[in-house]
Amino acid sequence: NMVMSFRVSDLQMLLGFVGRSKSGLKHELVTRALQLVQFDCSPEVFKKIKELYETRYAKKSSEVAQPQPQQHRSPEALSIHSSYDRGSTVARTSISTTNIDYPALYGKYLNGLGRLPPKVAKPEVRLVKLPFYTTLDELLKPTELVPQSNEKLQESPCIFALTPRQVELIRNSKELQPGVKSVQVVLRICYTDTSSPQEDQYPPNIAVKVNHNYCSVPGYYPSNKPGVEPKRPCRPINLTHFMYLSAATNRITVTWGNYGKSYSVGLYLVRQMTSAELLQRLKTIGVKHPELCKALVKEKLRLDPDSEIATTGVRVSLICPLVKMRLSVPCRAETCAHLQCFDAVFYLQMNEKKPTWMCPVCDKPAPYDQLIIDGLLSKILTECEDADEIEFLVDGSWCPIRAEKERSCSPQCPILVLGSSDVNGLLPTPNGNGENGKATADVVDLTLDSSSSEEDEEEDEEEDDDDEGPQPKRRCSYEKGLVSAC
Repeated sequence: NMVMSFRVSDLQMLLGFVGRSKSGLKHELVTRALQLVQFDCSPEVFKKIKELYETRYAKKSSEVAQPQPQQHRSPEALSIHSSYDRGSTVARTSISTTNIDYPALYGKYLNGLGRLPPKVAKPEVRLVKLPFYTTLDELLKPTELVPQSNEKLQESPCIFALTPRQVELIRNSKELQPGVKSVQVVLRICYTDTSSPQEDQYPPNIAVKVNHNYCSVPGYYPSNKPGVEPKRPCRPINLTHFMYLSAATNRITVTWGNYGKSYSVGLYLVRQMTSAELLQRLKTIGVKHPELCKALVKEKLRLDPDSEIATTGVRVSLICPLVKMRLSVPCRAETCAHLQCFDAVFYLQMNEKKPTWMCPVCDKPAPYDQLIIDGLLSKILTECEDADEIEFLVDGSWCPIRAEKERSCSPQCPILVLGSSDVNGLLPTPNGNGENGKATADVVDLTLDSSSSEEDEEEDEEEDDDDEGPQPKRRCSYEKGLVSAC
């Protein structure tokens, strides 16, 4: 509070005392002084700040009477709502009402430095945790966007500076792809609702400008269903590539449409994760022991005394419902009631591109922190390589299901048997009577199509033409036998 009430001369004296640069505009001097307080505040520095503060307010009466010089005005205006006490009466009397409220500007919106505790604790807006983003620092707490006029299109600017440590983290981070660092400064926007953690939600007509460049904001997905409005994927907006990676201050301007709903914005330093990194983390901490999975199977198949139907087994497919391929890492959410699993590799890759976190089996939420790898099914996959489905039994054991596959390889066909006991002796064979004077039973496969019959007739005719003498045709003998039977 003392530093934020200093004039330019006081700030220059303080920075000169510790050997820091004294050049620049007032907001740059305040930035350096606040960083000094946060990271290098030794007893000597604190003593110097106290001395400058006491010297400054020893002449309070004369300073209040004098108007503030116009050259100390700054165009940096901040329309983001401030919900905390803006300092003591003494601190406010030194700042003209036409000038910027620097305690609000830096105490609230500059890396959280010098924030004054509120008189009454109020619930704060919270954003949901995103699996693909690990928060390293909170640069700006979720703060409400407040319209400054009756216009539908509003602008809310704020300024902040990165610390040397934060700049170093960004510069030394790996590149996920050309031009995209893994450590990023991201802007998140949500509804102003303190009842529960909020998901990212953009206001209408949103545009984000960093310094002198506009950032790209995800557009709308077209809808194929009639009457359904296009959806917009609301994700953190990466600002890193337009920021000054130095001690210089950065200016961010959020343009938004004021249509009645209230929104809040927050700034975070994050590390973006990949699906491969999340998979490795899941394999490390998210594997459920086979015995626990077996106990779950028994519980599922336990006879319910109120139920009239006893379940003796449950079938589980070894094929992933997402990509119709054999499971490699069987996974499901702890909150799911089914035993069927999906492949964790493809599930994480799909949510990396379009985060929905919905179970493909039951279509219920399956967030990352609820995912588990089924240890029992992982073991079964290594032991059962020739079946695509298994059945769990009441005692927790399992068996592969191959019967249907075998039946599909040898289909059962309808067969007509000629020469039964009702027509014995009526159907002669091509060579006359059968053995012991009885007719021989002949089998005709009715599954043969007409084309096959025609081919057989052509083959028989060709064979007959090659023989020296005419031979009785098998089909003719059948026809004669049938006529006789009639």
